[in-house]
Amino acid sequence: MRTDWQSIKERLRAEFGDAAYKSWLAPIELDSVSATRAVISVPTRFMRDWVQRHYLDRISQMLTDGAAAAPAVEIVVRSAIRAPDAAKAANVEAVGTLSAAARARPRPAAPRSHEDISAPLDPRFVFDNFIVGKSNEFAYAAARRVAEAQTVPFNPLFLYGGVGLGKTHLMHAIAWHIRKADPNRRVIYLSAEKFMYQFIRALRFQDTMAFKEQFRSVDVLMIDDVQFISGRETTQEEFFHTFNALVDQNRQVIISADKSPSDLEGMEERLRSRLGWGLVADIHQTDYELRLSILQSKAEKLGSQVPSKVLEFLAHKITSNVRELEGALNRVVAHATLVGRVFSLEATQDVLHDLLRAHDRRVTIEEIQKRVAEHFNVRVADMHSARRARAVARPRQVAMYLAKQLTSRSLPEIGRKFGGRDHTTVMHAVRKIEELRATDTSFSEDVELLRRMLET
Repeated sequence: MRTDWQSIKERLRAEFGDAAYKSWLAPIELDSVSATRAVISVPTRFMRDWVQRHYLDRISQMLTDGAAAAPAVEIVVRSAIRAPDAAKAANVEAVGTLSAAARARPRPAAPRSHEDISAPLDPRFVFDNFIVGKSNEFAYAAARRVAEAQTVPFNPLFLYGGVGLGKTHLMHAIAWHIRKADPNRRVIYLSAEKFMYQFIRALRFQDTMAFKEQFRSVDVLMIDDVQFISGRETTQEEFFHTFNALVDQNRQVIISADKSPSDLEGMEERLRSRLGWGLVADIHQTDYELRLSILQSKAEKLGSQVPSKVLEFLAHKITSNVRELEGALNRVVAHATLVGRVFSLEATQDVLHDLLRAHDRRVTIEEIQKRVAEHFNVRVADMHSARRARAVARPRQVAMYLAKQLTSRSLPEIGRKFGGRDHTTVMHAVRKIEELRATDTSFSEDVELLRRMLET
């Protein structure tokens, strides 16, 4: 049996490359050799399992090269074969032989628990507080399935969507549910940026083995905003291996990003492919009904009696994301509470003038027709049709009135946009709506609401 261990390690480096050597082969030590048995050791249990699966056969061949019989080669964790006193003595000896340069190196920090690494969870972000609509129902159902499953249903679960649409809420909700259902399950939730920080820290302290042990021994790994490691080749390499190790062990991986895996720029092709392995669920822009439901739920939690007209106005005007929508409501409620001003459309518009200005755009007749049709629950096609039923004719007249008020189009131009009608028809519609507004307060409020939602 060969006992020139350093020579064997050099051959392993040449065969498997520097990267694999530094990560997996350099820490291996030859502890004992006999005619029938050889024992090699590694620092951690995770490393032992990895080396056993990927390198032990080749190491055995090199160790037994030229031997008449083939002795057994055993791999063990170093701490398991060294008595405390022996380990202490070895440490003292090692310290005594350190060079000045080695002494100057930063000392590794003490190993940290999963709870220390994991980011704090927001207690508001639970499934019960997540408002479900058409735009997010698939992602919500997938998140609940993963949270409630006893086994891994799909790996990874990849959630993607724009800013403020609920990805982080669902990630937190999954973590809360799992921890409540089984406190013994080891869950790490953190941003991709923090994952990168932890990895760089491990490199700095030359403690990558502890990093690998921490992240590859969890039951559930959750990485938020994975797009932030785009272009970070070394971090992507480590994340790729971490991902593969967990999937191989049938551990759940949950990822979120602002784009689908195939659209993540600056990400290695093999990593994009792995991220799309399991279930990819997107969260679309919210629709009006969902935004209104979110506002109603938020207002109820705030304990404020916000008029429905104000909530409808906000749901129509603030369409970018849920965070901005909730922030707008918070401002309106705070202003009404602190200043003692009653809730109204005028007060809301005054308080949110900066936010509303950012959302303003030049109104078009097509936009007016669409919004009016939605408001009165008719089809946009009815705006161009010849139907004269009151349920259709009145919304059409409102749209004509608003087109006259909010655009610079002439009466003939407006008439052509409404199925080629004559300009006198538009004039009649404008007069009729003005008369109704003067006599019907409720109708006037409806038209005013539409005008405020559409005006630039």
